[in-house]
Amino acid sequence: MQLALSTWVDVQAYLDRAKGVIIPIGSTEQHGPTGLIGTDFICAETIAKGVGAETGALVTSTLTIGMAEHHTSFPGTISLQPTTLILVVRDVVRSLAIHGFTHFFWINGHGGNIAILRSAFTEIYQEFPHARCRLANWWMGKSIYQKVKELYGEQEGAHATPSEVAVTMYAYPHAVHHRELDPAPPDTGIYSPQDFRQRYPDGRMGSNPSLATPEHGAQLYQLAVTELAHQYQTFLKE
Repeated sequence: MQLALSTWVDVQAYLDRAKGVIIPIGSTEQHGPTGLIGTDFICAETIAKGVGAETGALVTSTLTIGMAEHHTSFPGTISLQPTTLILVVRDVVRSLAIHGFTHFFWINGHGGNIAILRSAFTEIYQEFPHARCRLANWWMGKSIYQKVKELYGEQEGAHATPSEVAVTMYAYPHAVHHRELDPAPPDTGIYSPQDFRQRYPDGRMGSNPSLATPEHGAQLYQLAVTELAHQYQTFLKE
């Protein structure tokens, strides 16, 4: 069930039987010369809809802009500052909590959002002591990790990875970009936007997204949906 395709009457009927909601969040940022700028939110949204279909959960509209300050030296990146994103997350939960939702399952597609979300949860609990928030980074599940190692090994890297690119290929096959790429610099840390651009000139961090295929994306999507659906159902029992 998608919030954007529902009426308020539909949502009220949902609340009569359930109090959990899935919120996809990602980022709008560069993903190397072949990865889509929407990669992070496309992955989160695609998987969240799958989890919603699997569990019958309500899925909100996707928060497409996250904290991506370190990517702002690359054209097309749009970022919220950490303090801004904390306020956005709080306001999303506040709006839903007013209506009676109690369990907020955040499916995240961007590493830069992790610390921000956890900080926001701390503030949310002060305002809504009975609220429960859970962070689910889709790429960190055990089954996903094992499959990624099997498919890509050390060429997975840390940014503009073949796994996330593969999921976008599965979701939007018409938008695939093919290009032969030289080896990417290894992950040595992230600092200022200017430093990032100097260390990683084409935006990749140790990754080889040319290994990605739509077939890989389908496998990773299904594994993520299965694992996160189980996590969501367990979370509702808290």
